[in-house]
This record gives sequence, structure tokens and C-alpha cells, in this order.
Amino acid sequence: MAISVVIADDQDMVRMGFRMILERSGGIDVLADVADGEAALETARRLRPDVLLADIRMPGIDGLEVTRRLCADAATPEDRRPRVLIVTTFDDDEYVRQALHHGASGFLLKDASPELLVEAVRAAAAGDSLISPAITVRMLKDWTSAGPTAGRQPTEELTDRERDVVRLLANGMTNAEIAGELFVSQSTVKAHLAHVQTKLAARNRVEIAVWAWESGLARG
Repeated sequence: MAISVVIADDQDMVRMGFRMILERSGGIDVLADVADGEAALETARRLRPDVLLADIRMPGIDGLEVTRRLCADAATPEDRRPRVLIVTTFDDDEYVRQALHHGASGFLLKDASPELLVEAVRAAAAGDSLISPAITVRMLKDWTSAGPTAGRQPTEELTDRERDVVRLLANGMTNAEIAGELFVSQSTVKAHLAHVQTKLAARNRVEIAVWAWESGLARG
């Protein structure tokens, strides 16, 4: 079944652009696009999309509050709440922290590539998280600036190729960029990351990146 999406942004051109990118990607159905936070809440609750794309700064209720309300909606079973993907022009770590704290399933900047937008929507629909690589790298560098720490340990040692993939992921590369760097297919990259996720008991690629920085692998 196609992934259903609602887009919330106060700029007409942004909504139009996102709609075109997603609908051309295949397997994604944009149910509606709206221009403010109130409409985002009402439409998401009425249409029950798999994913809500939300800007932060919108008239009335902002995207962070929309995220908080939807992700904490006790009247809706958790498996029927839309996954919220924040897409914004505001590159602010505090916004990222608030969005994730409220339950967002991803955080992208509007200058992200079309491929990354589609990847983030699909990741959110699958229950995963994707944060804009540039933001991830900067935040993780700040969090682990003191050097390697004793964090989680893999249940099985990573292979050399898995370590290569994780190192590139932790330094901000997308799956497509990792595939190009290592001369492998994107499906191979995804398979390596799936194995690493299992070995680390990580919930998503963000937690894999955190481990890479905490363990010192990202600096290798």
C-alpha cells in the first residue's frame, strides 16, 4: 500500500514542490496540503495519514506544538497516530531537541535533496527516524566532544565493511552517498545498516550514529 502523507507549510511553493517530489517518487500518496497549524491538526486527525510533513513556523499553532499534540493524543491508538516529519529552514539544535522530545520521527532542512526527503518519509512511515545529516553530525560532535565514552556494546563485532558504512553514516552521508563512496548498491548499504542495528540493538540510524561518535569510530 502507498504511504499516505499530509503536508503542512505556510508557503504555497513549498507545498507544491514537496507534493511533486513525493508523488513522482512512487508509492507515496499526498492526501492534502494545508497552510497552518490548526489545519494540520484537523486534517491529520480526520485523514489519518501515515506521515505528516510539518514546518516549524506556521500561523497559529507552530509545528512543534502540532507534533506534541499529535504524538500525545490519548484519544488515538499509538499505531494510528501519524508520524511527524519536521521540514524547516531553521537550522537550530534546540528545535531539533524539542521536535524529537515531542515525538517527531525526523528533522530535515528545506534545502535537503529530493532523494533525502523521500527517504525520510519512507523511514518515518516504517517507524524509523532520519535527521538531516549536517545537523546530526554537528549535534553529535557537540555531545561527544570530550572523546570516546563507554556506551552500548555490540552483541557481535562489526565487520570491516559494516564499520566503513557506519563511519560514513556518522559523518553525514546519505545511503546514496555511502553507496557511491564504497562502490556498492544502496540495497547493500541498507543491509549492512540493518545488521549493525541488530548488533547494537539500536532503534534507528540516529542511534547508530550516536554509537559511532561515542565509541570513537566516527573519528577514525
